[in-house]
Parts: sequence; structure tokens; C-alpha cells
Amino acid sequence: MRHGVYTENVPTSVIPPADASASLPVVFGTAPVNLSKWDKAPVNEPILCYSYTEAVEALGYSDDWDDYELCEFMYSHFQLFQQGPIVFINVLDPEKHKKEETDTVIPLAKGVGKIAKTGVLLAGLTVKLTSSGQELEKDTDYITSFDNDGFVIITRMSGGAIPESQIELTVSFTQLDPSAVTKDDIIGGVDVTTGDLTGMELVQQVFPRFRLLPGLILAPGWSHDPVVGAIMKAKSENINGHFKCRTIVDLPTDTIKRYTDAPGWKNQNNYMSERQFVCYPKLKLGDNIFHQSTQLAGVICQVDTKNEGIPYESPSNKNYQANGAVTDEGKDILLGLDQANYLNGQGIVVPLNFIGGMKCWGNRTGAYPAVTDPVKSFIPVGRMFDWIGNTVILTMWQKVDDPMNKRLVGTVTDSLNIWLNGLAAAGYILGGRLEFLKLENPTTSLMDGKLKFHLYVTPPSPAEEMMFLLEYDPSYLGVLFTA
Repeated sequence: MRHGVYTENVPTSVIPPADASASLPVVFGTAPVNLSKWDKAPVNEPILCYSYTEAVEALGYSDDWDDYELCEFMYSHFQLFQQGPIVFINVLDPEKHKKEETDTVIPLAKGVGKIAKTGVLLAGLTVKLTSSGQELEKDTDYITSFDNDGFVIITRMSGGAIPESQIELTVSFTQLDPSAVTKDDIIGGVDVTTGDLTGMELVQQVFPRFRLLPGLILAPGWSHDPVVGAIMKAKSENINGHFKCRTIVDLPTDTIKRYTDAPGWKNQNNYMSERQFVCYPKLKLGDNIFHQSTQLAGVICQVDTKNEGIPYESPSNKNYQANGAVTDEGKDILLGLDQANYLNGQGIVVPLNFIGGMKCWGNRTGAYPAVTDPVKSFIPVGRMFDWIGNTVILTMWQKVDDPMNKRLVGTVTDSLNIWLNGLAAAGYILGGRLEFLKLENPTTSLMDGKLKFHLYVTPPSPAEEMMFLLEYDPSYLGVLFTA
């Protein structure tokens, strides 16, 4: 028997929303992994980095951005825009993308020699005395290190086999060959023998590994290839069978010399998706040249961070970290406002140096002007729909397989309506509501355990055009006669 007063917990009827990352960049490319401080260089493995130091330790760093695109992104995102985290996926494989150098003679001065080539793999380095051909032993006869340029420094050890008078050494080594990386490595696939994923297939591993959703997919230096651009779009449409994100792609500045040719190339090569933010041309800051997609990701993340991670504000009219717009060869492209607006009207984001420095200019996705639906054509409106959808999935997943009764329906509708009301009060949406409608839930579906909820929401469109009417009002001439 029971005698007295008792308590029992009842499940909470309102569920707080889960946190869905709206702007986490997942970036594909190559890195100088011979400089990695990890025991095993990361190849075809998602690497989550919250700081520049973490990224350099994991992947290495080189100023040669033409060969190592991930270095461009880590420098821009961490150093210029002060944003993080980033998921990097390096596809350069030292076992596959390499070349051999044999019997190269290097000078030795005061016991120190330098291999003035980047990408040298220490694991395959052999050092010999040039005069006798005697092979030397690492950490007994010499030690190795990398200098700031990524060159290998060989230093004589006292008591070893290298005489103090030695003036040269003969080295053989394996060297990374970034030129051997192709778009097929970026696209990747599934190994039929091991089942291992490579390249862009690894997008599917980001959420299971880190519990963070991809927000942006990028491949600077590769996204101008139509096949790569198409695969990026496909991956952004369906992540883990449930989630969605966006991609940022570049148009090629080596083939598109005049800005008027950009819309034709975009249409012919099918850069026409609502999930693509299409950029032209490149950006310059000092001696550094950036893919515009790299810096657009930085601007997007900056704006989202300012707004508590909610992607309701457009990146347009926000500052790039640049002082010029250029082609692949570094030729300046000076876009006036009319020219920039022409490209915006074709669904292309451009840099504009008009008022307040070099800024991102353009609110439209690649689908515009063929598609004018605001969800598909406006960058912030589409991103809000992705973010809201992803948040709903993460929040309500815990309710899957619960008994289908009034309490479940009430919990779902009340929780999401409270959340939507909060977004509206903060100005992140103009309004929103969730309804459970009888017309959308036929008896046969309910019998089969299927519920359908209808979420209405209106994110604010960017104020793309403001018109002020100026009129001469002669009535104010009366002030001339005021006592």
C-alpha cells in the first residue's frame, strides 16, 4: 500500500529548439600535409578547426595558394574575418599525388643545408655524402626541420659522419605533386573494396562526426568547373537524407575576360540553382589574390555571428577584405554601379567599390532571373528556410515513434509556435505559425502512423531598392513673410 504525498515527473509539454548551424563552411581542396604536425597526415578526412593555429597544425600552411587552396581559405576565414569553426577536407594524398627527386646536390654551409623545394616528405628523405656516397643516418648524423617557406633544413650533428669541412650533400626525396590532383579527387566517391568515402562524399560524415550541420559547401579553385559545381549543388540538396545547405561557387576568370560574358557562361554551364551563390571575379588584397567564394563565406559568417547565428540578413553591402577586383592573371576589373547591377540581375554576386570601400554586392542566387520566387531567388530568404527546416528536424527528432495522440500534436505545435513567435519578436522573421490541418492528414495516413504539419513563415526580403521622391513645394515660400 501507499500512504502519504508523492510526486511523479511528467514529460515537458514544450520543447526548446535545437541549435542548427547555418554557416559552418565545409571546404574541399589541397593542403601541404607534409608540414602537418599530426602523426598521420589527414587525407580524405573531415577536420574540424576552431582556430588558425589548429588548422596549420593539422594541415600545414603555404603561401602558394595556387597549389594549396585550403591555405587560402584558412588565412581568409581565420585571419581576415576572425570566424570559425571550419571543416577542412584535404584530398591531396602523399601516397598518390607525388613525384620523385633523386641524387640532388645541395650546398652545405657551416653544417647547414637547404632543400629549396616545397612539399618534401621527410619519410622518404635519404641523405648521402656527395664525395663517398655514404648514406647518413637521421638523428645521428643530421637532423631535419622546416623553415618558414616550407623548405627542409638539414643540420649536421656534432660527432656524426658529416665532416666539418663538408661543403655539399646529395639528397633523394619524395615530393608532393599538387598538379596531379584532378577534379575527380575533389568529387570523390566510394571505394568498392573498403567502402571508404573520398572527396565530396565526405559531406555525409560531418554531422555524425561533429554533431554540426554543414551550412556552406566550398571548393575554391575547383568550383568553376561545371562538373564540380553540379556535384556541390547535389550534395547541398540532401545531407544525411534530411538536411540542406548552400554552396558558393566561382565563375572562371581565366576564360571570362569581360564582365558581359559572365551571364552567358553561367547559363551555358548550368550555374542556375537556388543552392548556388555565384561569384565573379576574384578579389585582391595587397599581393594576395582570393577566390571571391572564399571571402563571401567570411562575410556570411560574420553577418550570421552578429545575428546570433540566424541567417536572416543578406551579405550584400557588407565589406570584403579587399582593395581590388581582378581576373586570374591579376588584371583589374573595375565595375561601376550599373555594371554591378547588371550582373546582380543575372544572379551573380560581385565586388563593388562604390561607397564605404570594397563590398559584396548582390542578394540573388544562381536561380535568378529565371526564377523569381523569393525563397529560391533571395540568398537570405532561402538560407532561412534551410535553417528553419534543419532546426525543426533536429528539435523534433526526439519525438519520432512517440504515441500518436493529442499530447504529441500539442507538444509539437505549441513548441514550434512559441519558437516562431520569438523569432518574430526579435525581427528575424515577419511572422510564422505551425498548424496541424485535417485536410492534410487523411485517415489512411494517420492509420499508417504519418503526421503532416504545415509551417507558414515569412523571412524578411532584403531592401534591394529604395526610392525617394523629391518635389519642390512652393508653399514654403511663405516663410519669407513670417514676422
